Amino acid sequence: MGFDRNDIDNTRNIGISAHIDSGKTTLSERILYYSGRIHRMGEVRGEGPGATMDYMDLERERGITITSAATSVSWLGKKINLIDTPGHVDFTVEVERSLRVLDGAILVLCAVGGVQAQSLTIDRQMRRYHVPRLAFINKMDRVGADPFKVVKQLHDRLGCDACLMQLPIGREANFQGVIDLVMQEAVFFDGAEGERVRREPVPVTMREEMLAARRQMLESLAMYSDELLEVLLAEEEPSLDLIYRVAKEAVCSLQWTPVFLGSAFKNKGVQPLLDAVVRLLPAPSESAVKAIPPGGTEPTLALSADPDQPLVAMAFKLVEDPYGALTLFRVYQGCIVKGESYYNQRTGKRERFGRVVRLHADKREEIEGAGPGDIVGVLGLDAASGDTYASVPNFGTLESMFVPEPVIKMAIMPVERGGADRLAKALARFRREDPTLQVLSDEESGETLIAGMGELHLDVYVERLRREYKVEVVVGAPKVNYREAPTQPAEFNVRHRKQTGGSGQYAHIVGRMEPLPEDAEESFLFEEAIVGGRIPKQYIPAIEKGLRSSLEKGPLAGYPIVGLHVLVEDGSYHEVDSSDLAFQICAQTVMRETFPRTRPVLLEPIMRIEVECPESCQGNVVGDLIGRRGLITGSTVMGPIARIMGEVPLAETFGYATVLRSLTQGQATFSMEFCRYKRVPGSVQEEIVAQRKKRQIAAVGS
Repeated sequence: MGFDRNDIDNTRNIGISAHIDSGKTTLSERILYYSGRIHRMGEVRGEGPGATMDYMDLERERGITITSAATSVSWLGKKINLIDTPGHVDFTVEVERSLRVLDGAILVLCAVGGVQAQSLTIDRQMRRYHVPRLAFINKMDRVGADPFKVVKQLHDRLGCDACLMQLPIGREANFQGVIDLVMQEAVFFDGAEGERVRREPVPVTMREEMLAARRQMLESLAMYSDELLEVLLAEEEPSLDLIYRVAKEAVCSLQWTPVFLGSAFKNKGVQPLLDAVVRLLPAPSESAVKAIPPGGTEPTLALSADPDQPLVAMAFKLVEDPYGALTLFRVYQGCIVKGESYYNQRTGKRERFGRVVRLHADKREEIEGAGPGDIVGVLGLDAASGDTYASVPNFGTLESMFVPEPVIKMAIMPVERGGADRLAKALARFRREDPTLQVLSDEESGETLIAGMGELHLDVYVERLRREYKVEVVVGAPKVNYREAPTQPAEFNVRHRKQTGGSGQYAHIVGRMEPLPEDAEESFLFEEAIVGGRIPKQYIPAIEKGLRSSLEKGPLAGYPIVGLHVLVEDGSYHEVDSSDLAFQICAQTVMRETFPRTRPVLLEPIMRIEVECPESCQGNVVGDLIGRRGLITGSTVMGPIARIMGEVPLAETFGYATVLRSLTQGQATFSMEFCRYKRVPGSVQEEIVAQRKKRQIAAVGS
């Protein structure tokens, strides 16, 4: 299959990410319409066919994006692969995996809400994967819209060097268009659906304001280019080519964030944003990508967006639907050719790529192959999310995506006995699709547990079980993933000796346990400082294995152990009777006997919460949060809206959405994300331990 190198330079891979209700899906719909991909615009809520990218029934009913959807459009002769991602923190893995494979992104912000809780999370994700971005301040037609305040928040809250590329012509209900600061033109959007872009001279009344804002934009850009700085110092007019070139370099170096304005719902400001995507965001050939060689830990293999090189592609998402298993790929190097076979670098298996498709939300178009920079689907593979495929075995792997740990779990069982097989099949599929969903078995009760990122996350899967697999299920109350951690050091000197005819077992370990610092990255640290060969080096891994095998259940209430540092300093062995097994059993005895002496305590997940509500309801909301053992970390009032930031234990948040609705007559919105683990107060700990013991006794009795 021939692949034109110009196609690579003319491709842009972008994602649209934002806080809930900032207008991501509405913006995606306008992009599809203006680029000619669709001929009628749907909306997220209301009558009509619904938004193209929110194709699941659940998404249309709830008015939220649940799963990222991919499509491709054409603009100014360039192909744009576009992924619309969810805003809700419960579906954060969708944003993680999308940003992992994209070369650029649009960060959508509400002109009234500005930088909100989820905006901070998305900013962290974009930085983690080194994704250049443009910012788009949406909803300029809303009461209270203030783009200058939002730009200041980008500076203050996200640490961005953000700069306006446009000025608004009118605000709120009078928002008519924008002034392009580079071209020095007023831009209006005519026609019933804003499809005709009209450019005119800047209104005389705004000329001074435009010149001052343009000067500020050029000075901001001159920080990244000596050439532009010299032109400005000489008081000459820089060429458009120079401005765009410097802007693109500054954006691609992740240092500068250009800001655009509009109202997607009112069909204003979308076309200039698409122009900026093509002009300022990088092509696949301009993005540096490295792979990790076999046995390595750091990415050192440089990849090139060259169709003639061996294939390297990443499977970043799995979807199973009535047509079978579909694996979404991003091609980094070489070409995928229909009918060829490639190696899964994780399993070493060679798999045939029988059908390759281009995606448009839930629709597919068969193609012969794909080259560097393409995002396509392949049918019928046995892949896992994050797998690397290459033309040759043992090539290496691409850096995988970050998968956050689940913080909530609940029991699930089918109403009818015949539904058990369908339930198991459905959960197996959901696990393959979503790495943040875990399926566990409760040893005490024998129940099946599902663990995820939040109540909404698990609710959506329960609803999908009913609709897609026709499995009616009974769901238990949500349970919190507590942890057990030590609070004081304890020394140990444990000897394991067992004699049964013939060779016996002998192991002896001496050392100490202590708590890890709160800011430690790892949850368990094993160290050995044995001198003089008191324990031979070959037994050290067995000691660590024995200790680690005991971390899953702590002595307090059977929760996983974290924050533990074990140092082995001495011991002894026997020439004949010592073995890996003997030292492993001895290490398990160390954990069983010594860990309770570190005075362990329970830790609980603390959620960072942000509530936006009418100012008149602020007192009620704050009082309720404090009643939930919450800590208020800040609050701001923006006109009639109050924003409350705080931290609250996950255990106190179940059913919070219903309570908040009643406190604010349904006018409040909130978002939560995991913040950290924190010690449970003594009285609450006693209650949790007592309930856990009661359940254990009941399980034994039954």
